Amino acid sequence: MKLILQGLTVQPEDVQKIADLVSAQSITTLSKKVVRCDGVSTSAAVLSEVATLCLQSGLDYSFMQEDKKLSDFKLLVMDMDSTLITIECIDEIADIHGLKNEVAAITEAAMRGELDFRESLTQRVALLKGLEASALQQVFDERLLLSLGANELLAGAQAAGLRTVLVSGGFTFFTDRLRQQLTFDLARANELEIKDDKLTGRVIGPIIDASEKRHTVEIQAQALGVPTSAAIVMGDGANDLEMMSVAGLSVAFRAKPIVRAQADVALNFVGLDGVLFMFE
Repeated sequence: MKLILQGLTVQPEDVQKIADLVSAQSITTLSKKVVRCDGVSTSAAVLSEVATLCLQSGLDYSFMQEDKKLSDFKLLVMDMDSTLITIECIDEIADIHGLKNEVAAITEAAMRGELDFRESLTQRVALLKGLEASALQQVFDERLLLSLGANELLAGAQAAGLRTVLVSGGFTFFTDRLRQQLTFDLARANELEIKDDKLTGRVIGPIIDASEKRHTVEIQAQALGVPTSAAIVMGDGANDLEMMSVAGLSVAFRAKPIVRAQADVALNFVGLDGVLFMFE
């Protein structure tokens, strides 16, 4: 196995402590922000210590097979809100309506897994009833920012031949535009109902919840003729856990504790492109 250590800054003394802990046979500095330890050995106790040391040092870590390549995977599936982008779109829409605190509290509870996602989305969207539809464009233009490393991750995945999919419990207004901007192969999300240029407080069609996200991964893998283990799946909230559970590599990005605990890899410090540095 190899251990990849990444951080916005990487201190040699921190790397050495971790390398000694995993009995690394060699250490290779790949860049100022990425170091690889080869020939490492692990146990449950060692993994726990590595996690603690990395958190203290501001490092993200991933244990990978020595010869694993990005091109061994065929599918990259990503969540949108707080993963591909830095905001929760529904919270920012609500802010324009003067209801951000109320809506954001529901969003946070749902992402922690404390509320049923489908019920929480219905409840939050209902609060937007009567808002001018122009608020959606305002959020996209003024508040939506890509997460660090988003462009690099998409370019790297596409260059390696992966099909790229954006699947979100958010809204098509945003996923459709991001699909064009970043050339995703597919985007799925909920469609807000709009009448007379105002939000009705309802969504059109089935809600994209946790099971629909998982189903998206399964259908896309089937279309490619590969198992879901050929998918890399990235998310941050409890409604991403089902689709992450069927992936060959699940990545928690700036995620809630419940998601970090169940993911194969957690990126807490570096950008989305940290995924690229896990491979040869």
